[in-house]
Amino acid sequence: MVARREEIARAVAENQVVIICGETGSGKTTQLPKICLELKRGVHGLIGHTQPRRIAARTVATRIAQELQSPLGQAVGYKVRFNDKLSDNTYIKLMTDGILLAETQGDRDLRAYDTLIIDEAHERSLNIDFLLGYLKRLLPRRPELKVIVTSATIDAERFSKHFDNAPVIEVSGRMYPVEVRYQPLQLKDKEAEVEDEDIEDAIVDAVDNLARERDGDILVFLPGEREIRETADAIAKRKRPGMEILPLYARLSFEEQERVFKPHTGTRVVLATNVAETSLTVPGIRYVIDPGLARVNRYSYRNKVELLQVEKISRASANQRAGRCGRVAAGVCVRLYDEDDFNGRD
Repeated sequence: MVARREEIARAVAENQVVIICGETGSGKTTQLPKICLELKRGVHGLIGHTQPRRIAARTVATRIAQELQSPLGQAVGYKVRFNDKLSDNTYIKLMTDGILLAETQGDRDLRAYDTLIIDEAHERSLNIDFLLGYLKRLLPRRPELKVIVTSATIDAERFSKHFDNAPVIEVSGRMYPVEVRYQPLQLKDKEAEVEDEDIEDAIVDAVDNLARERDGDILVFLPGEREIRETADAIAKRKRPGMEILPLYARLSFEEQERVFKPHTGTRVVLATNVAETSLTVPGIRYVIDPGLARVNRYSYRNKVELLQVEKISRASANQRAGRCGRVAAGVCVRLYDEDDFNGRD
């Protein structure tokens, strides 16, 4: 990201819309608002910076405020549902995409902003899709408004076409080699359905093996809060001396979420939902354990309700997860499914 800094600044200065694409962990989220500040954006309106999740909006705001050496709520603030930390001196405002969408009702031309960064747009939530459609119609009315859309590599060209062939800049993350190990679940009856207990046992065994292998923190992906609690209890029964087990999901308090980012000694096992796949970079991770599942919000047309159901993740998501352990040193990603399963995914 740092290597492309001047190119990005020039593209933002010369174009109304810029697409920044690159793998998670490349520094897009923290560096783009600072580049906008250097271009004197945020003076005639706020630099609005959206995140798909509340936990990410708060954490990113804290990180950027630290890098700018400004107290949170001054130069950098955030607004999420039921909570905000902003002031009259705020230049950069982190928020969920739902908050920005709601603001269009009272501020139809989004005059409060002179720059908008739509982060993690490849997640393609309903809110993000509405925002991208709304902004396409808004831009001709607000020629001075700058829009930056960030995406993983999978969707960049589609976003560019949507915004009349906006320029695409690719940035790369700091990646060390990642060894991928396939360790499919060993079921006694091959025709039997996979149970939560099977996945739980496989994760406990994988944590035990990795902790015995060498030092390094472990990131385990799980579909939801219930699975995280149950797996944490199972690991605790066999945990090694000096091992710390930390959950990471949206309903935790801000203080509990912040523990993941604080320095520590010994081995740390972080049990997270897919919030750690794209929205947050958990520091110090050397190992990833990936059961290949995520809880996804789906709309049932027949029943006219939204459903949260556990589904297999795509190959792109699996690669994002694997990249989480290649940030600080050579890493290992243990996939609890076989290679044929991986190659057969969307």
